Amino acid sequence: MNIILFDIDGTLISSGGAGKAALEAALASEFGLRELVGRVEFSGRTDRAIIRDLFIMHGIEETPEHLRRVVASYLSHLPTCLKQCTGKVLPGIAALLETLGECDRSVVGLLTGNIRAGAEAKLGHFNLFHHFAFGGFGDHHFCRNDVARDALAEVHRHMNGSFDPNRVWVIGDTPLDIRCARCIGARVAAVATGWHSLEELAAEKPDLLLTDLSDAQPLLALSN
Repeated sequence: MNIILFDIDGTLISSGGAGKAALEAALASEFGLRELVGRVEFSGRTDRAIIRDLFIMHGIEETPEHLRRVVASYLSHLPTCLKQCTGKVLPGIAALLETLGECDRSVVGLLTGNIRAGAEAKLGHFNLFHHFAFGGFGDHHFCRNDVARDALAEVHRHMNGSFDPNRVWVIGDTPLDIRCARCIGARVAAVATGWHSLEELAAEKPDLLLTDLSDAQPLLALSN
């Protein structure tokens, strides 16, 4: 049985900047701040780490109440931002997920820096969320490696501990996706559909490197 864990932004979808827009709207409405996110790195990071950096940058005390407020506001703005931004499902993803869903030798999950509710909103907007049986999310962790460990724990739970660790794959578009896969002993396919070039991804030595997933046969062949 193959376990295939997908990143979301830059791998499954491009939100067209909806996530950033929703976070800016949340910080503006809750704390009166404007034009907030340009100096913070988003690519491959967890929502929790991004919010922490924004709080530090703008001198906002990182209390549980402040975190609750900004997350609730972010989630309230996200559906509108998804509708307004020109997002899309990335090449080959819809067909690949359908193929994997029809295959009794594969189980599909998520390994994402998005908070769980944000992941559901983004993938639900593109009618993709139903493909994923479980996942690791960025609600609480600052480090992507910890999300990977959560995802692997969810694999154990979903599979009742009965799976081959050598059959776990992570699919992502950033160096952090590759590194977090290695920290849990997973194989990794990197796709240059996000902000990172083929050369940047190649430097991390993924097991498979693709421009995109419009032709998923190399991945399907390796995971069989």
